[in-house]
Amino acid sequence: MATFGKLLVAAFSGYVGGFLIGMAVVSTFSSNRHDKSTEAAMTGAFVFGPLGAVLAMIAAWIWWVS
Repeated sequence: MATFGKLLVAAFSGYVGGFLIGMAVVSTFSSNRHDKSTEAAMTGAFVFGPLGAVLAMIAAWIWWVS
């Protein structure tokens, strides 16, 4: 149960980190002029956030279990 809790904390942290990094990347490199902030938020929330969560869970699994 402790491992599961650690993996959940890692997933949440990875999601938040991925979301913030995704927003920064899209805001910096997007050529969209009409709704750049919406594009950055949606891409961060639905692409970079889940990707960060999965990568953080894999890293946590390797770090704590293996």
